[in-house]
Amino acid sequence: MQTALVALLLLFKAYAQTNTALPDTSTLPTTATFTTSLPNLGGDLIPTGTSVSYLSLNSTKTLSSGSLSGETAILATTIAVANGTIVSVSGSSTTSSTSSRSVTILQGSHTISATINSNSTGNSTLSRTSTSAQPTNTQPCNNYPEFCSRKYSNITQVAAHNSPFVAPNNAAANQALGVIDQLNDGIRMLQGQTHYVNETMYYCHTSCDLLNVGTAENYFATITRWVRNHPYDVVTLLIGNGDLVKIDKYIAPLQSSGLTKYAYIPPKIPMAIDDWPTLSEMILTQKRVVIFMDYNADQNTVPYVLDEFSQMWETPFSPTNRSFPCTQERPPDLSKEDIEKRMYIANHNLNTELTLAGSSLLVVTVSLLNQTNNVSGFGSLGAMADECSGMCSIVLILQSLTST
Repeated sequence: MQTALVALLLLFKAYAQTNTALPDTSTLPTTATFTTSLPNLGGDLIPTGTSVSYLSLNSTKTLSSGSLSGETAILATTIAVANGTIVSVSGSSTTSSTSSRSVTILQGSHTISATINSNSTGNSTLSRTSTSAQPTNTQPCNNYPEFCSRKYSNITQVAAHNSPFVAPNNAAANQALGVIDQLNDGIRMLQGQTHYVNETMYYCHTSCDLLNVGTAENYFATITRWVRNHPYDVVTLLIGNGDLVKIDKYIAPLQSSGLTKYAYIPPKIPMAIDDWPTLSEMILTQKRVVIFMDYNADQNTVPYVLDEFSQMWETPFSPTNRSFPCTQERPPDLSKEDIEKRMYIANHNLNTELTLAGSSLLVVTVSLLNQTNNVSGFGSLGAMADECSGMCSIVLILQSLTST
């Protein structure tokens, strides 16, 4: 049985009153009808129409080394110490070190990580070709050294849905904490919707008139600063292409922010679940930011922005059903064989549907937050994880959380 990628998409809820009075969703059922005027909160509906398409790849393309732009500087071996101290090495030399704390050795070339136990002396041949930033974190491999030898496609990642949207007194905001706080709290996958306005890419929720939190370049630059200071962490970014624009509109903000320096470029298009490297290998090469885009990615043009739906699939989006069925919705008409070759996203954020003048509006069901986020019981995150665990790879979108 293939194991699963689990990314828990956490929605740190920050709803507040706007000039228009909103209904109190703490007492709402999962379906309700209102006659009062409501602003468009952005229900994150699936895009439809002739402009929406899903890639269908009948063959796998192997990229040549030249397509990687010579950006990968391989570290043969590096060391991270539990208390945050880096063992200094230079050139190619044999060193001996004694530590009162455990030491995790990250090894490349498809070898697994090794651990030197407390108060032991280890000997190894060390070499490196570049210098990493002084680490802020004290544990390698997303704070779990045991993950170092596991593939990216077999790691639980905590993520934030609509990560950038932090805005007090704006009903379209999803988050109570900014991206730095999210990452410091253990979030390792970041998702948000972009819109292209006046030749500039912004992070906006549904519409830039509703909620505009700034340029994509600024958001990417913030992520870059955190990644630079945490050289032993792997981060995933899922870009929502809200206007379905061409991929070339994203090149400038990604490059100007410095994020492409850390962007992972896969050796194949598409990547099957067993093709992914280990966290150790990604950290050693410092190519440890995986960038996905939901629509209009073109890996032949921009190889570091990966097409989501040729390498992942999703369960029903913006669900209102508390049973959270572990069934495939996007991309449509995917064969069982293809399902088993991919990672997937299990959407676990419960919404309430409001019907207004013949139109539907989805808002998060705050009243059931504790049950939806629970480890057990009907409608819980734990129950959905158990249901989906027998399948291939998984990404769980967790119900909204408030800051405390």
